This record gives sequence, structure tokens and C-alpha cells, in this order.
Amino acid sequence: MIEKVCPFCRVLRPTSDEEVLKRERKRAEDNNDAIAIYNQGVFYSEGRGGYQQDYDKALELFYLAGKLGYAKAYSSIGSAYDYGRGVEVDEKMAHNYYELGAIGGDVNARYNLGVDEMNAGLEDEERTVGKMGRALKHYKIATKDGDAESLDKIKEMFTHGYATKEDYTKALQSYQTYLGEIKSRQRDEAAAFSEEFRYY
Repeated sequence: MIEKVCPFCRVLRPTSDEEVLKRERKRAEDNNDAIAIYNQGVFYSEGRGGYQQDYDKALELFYLAGKLGYAKAYSSIGSAYDYGRGVEVDEKMAHNYYELGAIGGDVNARYNLGVDEMNAGLEDEERTVGKMGRALKHYKIATKDGDAESLDKIKEMFTHGYATKEDYTKALQSYQTYLGEIKSRQRDEAAAFSEEFRYY
């Protein structure tokens, strides 16, 4: 019988949720692993995985993961400021952290910047064109990196006259190119196994 091992480190895969959490803690503590630290922040933020919900602890871990170079952590900090999770709602701070995440390559942060610009454009009729243009740029970048929600936003902008047919067509093509680049037999098998692994 073939043991189920990680294809990268050749360590046996965890067999329980408790073992997964134990390994996450070890990675965070021993290796200063940004992703493991971020994951612990998510557990604290959502109050799951045996962690008591604690927004302050979650933010502390997100800050640390961000400093260690994990851009997704900045997006989570931005969301905390957007929704007042552990901090006062502050749209300017949220936008600032989304920018840090987007600069680091986080697609969700890029999408959120697009949402910010689009909402600002809808609220301020005098500057709609400029704000909508920036929103479109953010959505195009996120779509090129595989974000289906950004593609939907570009379609919405096209429907309401804020984007051209060419904008939508190019975004759709770049999204399809992305899917073609990441397509593999293994991904298709995983997607067929569970909706959780669906990538398209």
C-alpha cells in the first residue's frame, strides 16, 4: 500500500483536523512561516479550528504575516477596517491596506480596490469617468490573474455603459488564457471530486 505523502516534503499527510492545527502552529512558531501565521489569524478571526474568536489576535497575526511578505494578509487587514472587525470602520485605512496587498500581488486586494473606485464613481457624478476608469483597470488586472468576480464586474460595467465591448472582450480573453495556463488533469480531477477545488 502506498502511503499518502506530501509531494514536496515527503512527510505523511495529516490524518485529523487536530494534526493539521498542530502542524500549522509548529510552522508558525518554529519557522516564522507567513502562510501558517496568516492561517492562524483566519482561525482567530472566524473562531474556528479550536480557536476562540479574537479579532485583536487575528489582526496581530495578519500584521506579522504581511511584514513577512504575505500580501493576502494585507487584504484581510483591509477587510477588518472595511467591516470594523477589531478596529473602527475606516475606509481610508482599508483602501491603504488593499493597496499594499495589490502591490504584493493579492488578487482579492486588487478586486477590492476596484470595488472602492467603482463605488466612489457611482457616488460622485462629476468624477465618475476617472473613478470608473481606475476601477476598470483594477478589475482587468485581477481578471488577468484569474479572478472571476472581477470579470463579472467588468461585464456589469459594460452593461451600464462604463466599459466598452472591447474592454469586456479583452478581459474575457485574458481570463480564458489564465484558465488555459493553469489547466491540468489533476486540477480537473480535484474539481470533479469537490466544488471546493473548482478553479473555473
